[in-house]
Amino acid sequence: MATALDWGIRGYNNYGAYLRKHYDGQRVFKVIVDGGFTCPNRDGSKGYGGCTYCNVDSFTPELSRKLPTIREQLVQGMERAEKNYAADKFIVYFQPNTNTYAPTHYLKMMYDEALSINSDKVVGFAVGTRPDCIDAEKVALLESYADKYDVDLEMGMESIYDETLTQINRGCSHGEFVEAVKLLENTKLNLCVHTIFGFPWETREMMHGYIHEINRFPQIKFVKFHHLHIVEGSIMGVKYKREPFKLFSLEEYTDLLCELIPMLRPDIVIQRLFGISDYDLLIAPNWGKNKSSIQTYIDKEIERRGIIQGSAYKA
Repeated sequence: MATALDWGIRGYNNYGAYLRKHYDGQRVFKVIVDGGFTCPNRDGSKGYGGCTYCNVDSFTPELSRKLPTIREQLVQGMERAEKNYAADKFIVYFQPNTNTYAPTHYLKMMYDEALSINSDKVVGFAVGTRPDCIDAEKVALLESYADKYDVDLEMGMESIYDETLTQINRGCSHGEFVEAVKLLENTKLNLCVHTIFGFPWETREMMHGYIHEINRFPQIKFVKFHHLHIVEGSIMGVKYKREPFKLFSLEEYTDLLCELIPMLRPDIVIQRLFGISDYDLLIAPNWGKNKSSIQTYIDKEIERRGIIQGSAYKA
């Protein structure tokens, strides 16, 4: 007997369903572009080495890493999405590093170039950044594209605890995140917040606090949930090899998601439930499954347990 999941119905507000509904059933795919940016805690303005969990290559597609120009990355990325996934439309996604970390006039030049490529098929524009690299002028620049495109500003919250942010060499405080979110009150932009669950010194109750913090900002439209994974080329990777520490198993992480999803405000769209690295860069945890199999496992558990997003939400 077919289940709700078999019909594509999940107990949470999932991004795939949102895209299909928002774009009238068209197949819309993100195409990642590497603009060659860095981060303020890599280039010395705030620190060196970057966040301790981070190796940019671990979440940047190989195509983006190999091709030098924005045009080449987007042309080939779009062709691949059309060929392999029958994509109809595209979202241009500046993902690696901090994509507002440059003077506004320079950002405009890069953004304009990217959005001029295959422009009749581009419906959205997404930019990943840090809370300390966004200001009113850059918000205004991004909003200037919102009359033609759906514009998503993706911002890393990572943790709500300054002790954690210090330990991971984040280079900014949670207070700076809050100020950046307040800057986006009544914005035309779709704000997406990124979190990481599983820092070994944080308790389950502390992780619950992430959801309460997200819920209190009505301007947050999307979230991306990641579990902590350890990758080659990161500071945390070196430490883990010397002295391994506790990380989530797939079963444990699914248990946590089943606690968090009912607490999450029901209007928020979940773009991602977990993170995944290239297996040639992944140190731990290796769940022994590909991305699709992990997604299926989590979705089936959510359905089996009758989890409904927002069922425990209290305004």
